[in-house]
Amino acid sequence: MEASLVPKSWNVDQILDDLDQHGFTIIDHAYSLEYVHQLVKECTSHLNEFRDAAIQNGVVSNIRSDHILWINENLAIAQQHIQALFQLSQSLNRAFYLGIKDVEAHFACYNAGEFYALHRDNPQGKNGRMISAVYYLHEQWQDDWGGKLHLQDKNNIWHFIEPKPNRIAMFQSDLLHEVIEAKHQRLSITAWLRSDNALL
Repeated sequence: MEASLVPKSWNVDQILDDLDQHGFTIIDHAYSLEYVHQLVKECTSHLNEFRDAAIQNGVVSNIRSDHILWINENLAIAQQHIQALFQLSQSLNRAFYLGIKDVEAHFACYNAGEFYALHRDNPQGKNGRMISAVYYLHEQWQDDWGGKLHLQDKNNIWHFIEPKPNRIAMFQSDLLHEVIEAKHQRLSITAWLRSDNALL
């Protein structure tokens, strides 16, 4: 893969420094508006295929109420985002020896009233998820629409992160976080940079 797959708008040095100091980083204006439009179109054209994320192996969970669609090779626009994350993972591996070798991701849709309660993506190192990355792909968002990411950083300081369009929130997968109830449809791609092979 070529280094050009990491967009010029991503300040890799800043990303590495933020992750080192705080365990999370924010990338604003992540992609060109043309790409954002294409990605939103790809996501919304498949909304009827999303499934209830609260049901895992037939068991209903009470901690989340969003809907998801796992991203595979048939979703070519979203694959470009995954490839950019994979290219970034090479820099993360060099800096932090994380051993990332795969990226898994899904589209996520939070309709009004939906949420994701406090959790960790990799509790006590029980899986290969090293870094989590949430990309907000709705084309507009207002402050009173909720849907914020509430995150405890590696220094035990809590942060509210607005789901601004074309923003990526990236953080250590073992950090405690939640998605505050949305009051408007909230679209994103949630990805995990893994040190093992994706489960799909």
